[in-house]
Amino acid sequence: MKNINKVAEITLIFWLMKIIATTLGETLGDFLSMTLNLGYAVGIGITAAFFFTVLLIQLYSKKYIPVFYWLVIIATTTLGTEISDFMDRSLNLGYTLGSIVLFACLALTLFLWYKKFKSLSVFPIFERQKEVFYWIAILFSNSLGTAFGDYLSDVVGLSYLNGALVTASIILIVVLLHYFTKINQIVLFWIAFIFTRPFGATFGDFLTKPIAKGGLDLGTLNASIVSIMLIGILIFVSHKRLKTKTA
Repeated sequence: MKNINKVAEITLIFWLMKIIATTLGETLGDFLSMTLNLGYAVGIGITAAFFFTVLLIQLYSKKYIPVFYWLVIIATTTLGTEISDFMDRSLNLGYTLGSIVLFACLALTLFLWYKKFKSLSVFPIFERQKEVFYWIAILFSNSLGTAFGDYLSDVVGLSYLNGALVTASIILIVVLLHYFTKINQIVLFWIAFIFTRPFGATFGDFLTKPIAKGGLDLGTLNASIVSIMLIGILIFVSHKRLKTKTA
């Protein structure tokens, strides 16, 4: 029986969608916990239920289907926001310790993944057990990105726009390393994946926070609607490209 890939190929459109998904995760997570005033614990419950629902659909799909895959990505970014905020604020761990704990969880996941499969390759993925490691690593990396984005703004004292510029610069350096060095591509992927999360998080804060705090004051609902429309268009494009490729 032929193995069929289950995850997205790493292309330019992948990174564009990842950034928009992380922005949506930040604004939607804040909409649930703060705008609706549900609190972080309730927000985690709602987003965790959504995450496990779409994850099961993705895991039991027979092939890569863009809409299912990106719904799980969006779920990890939203749940990651809630997890990070719950650790940092409700548990009073603070952004520094919260980031360290989440980094340790991500490192442990990648270590166990490598120990099991002797590789951290993220495309293609056929085995369901490897895909589970893949999604756990993505969840922790998105949670870490949220905590690190908040660390830049609240601990380092950068404005939301400056925080986005710092993380964007790191991503640009990773891109240059990808094209002009022989550094392991899997290592560069995970660095880029982690830092696209704080970029999306800080950009989401830039869209939603008050003007007095360096934001555009669009509000979490309006910013979430804009992000949903953008990623919806890109998911449609991904389906069209996949049909063309497999035709």
